[in-house]
Amino acid sequence: MNRNSDGRHPADGTSAERGAARAERSLTGAPSGPGGTVPGLLGGLPRQRSVPTTTGSGPAPSPAVSGRAVEAARLPVAVRCVLRLLPTPLGTPFTFGYALVLAVTSYVASHADPAIVRSLHQASSTDVAHLVRYPVAVLFASALWIVGGFLSPYAAGFLLVLTALERRIGGARAAGVFLLGHVVATLATEVPVGLAVWAGHLPGSSLHRFDYGISFGVAASVGALAGLLSPWLRWPLLTIIGSVLAEDLILLDDPMTNWGHLLALALGVATWPLVRRAARARAVASAAVRT
Repeated sequence: MNRNSDGRHPADGTSAERGAARAERSLTGAPSGPGGTVPGLLGGLPRQRSVPTTTGSGPAPSPAVSGRAVEAARLPVAVRCVLRLLPTPLGTPFTFGYALVLAVTSYVASHADPAIVRSLHQASSTDVAHLVRYPVAVLFASALWIVGGFLSPYAAGFLLVLTALERRIGGARAAGVFLLGHVVATLATEVPVGLAVWAGHLPGSSLHRFDYGISFGVAASVGALAGLLSPWLRWPLLTIIGSVLAEDLILLDDPMTNWGHLLALALGVATWPLVRRAARARAVASAAVRT
């Protein structure tokens, strides 16, 4: 058996030295690696603090994620607020994808031959004649167009309202609110027209009137979003939007459509218990992920 010149085994070392090393590790709380070394520490430098590789029970954030967070934090507050008002592919995929579709159809409506555009609008109209024959297809097609194009107030309302709503309750629920207003308000305004024609109170041409666009869905989304805002924002928003819609109804420019806007707004308000519950659940899930 090989021994050192002083007669001790090479692996034994001094008991006092080994005890001192163990005492220091127990005081500092540093984990020991193979051979009594602490991973990640430099040899010969005492009292080093080890860097944890995990936070809590989960893995440490990747450098790419941390880098994006740092870059976002460096942006001015005003820029960050503006960016949150607009849809993004990852943050609000439903609003972002829908906005791209509306941008394409608005471009077609602005640059295609007027006769072709009129035929497309007529085929997409949710009038009584189309609803009776193929209701699902025409309800879907009518929501692909914006009255006035992508630069209209309806487009601006769509971007701002749907983005804010989706950030709070998620894409699927935001789409559900939009569809609720679009479908229910459309049927509520077209069914009475069909009944009036059947009873002889309106001419048969009323069965083929133009009725397309996203305004019913936007109105319902406004009503739902109001329930997630603080009271000093909620009630002025509802007062302003409700006053504008009521004024349009008083002018009797298009009474059935104007009634549909007010109904869609009321439908959005009726979803407050559901959207508030969804917003709370989403906030709790986000907080759990961050911690």
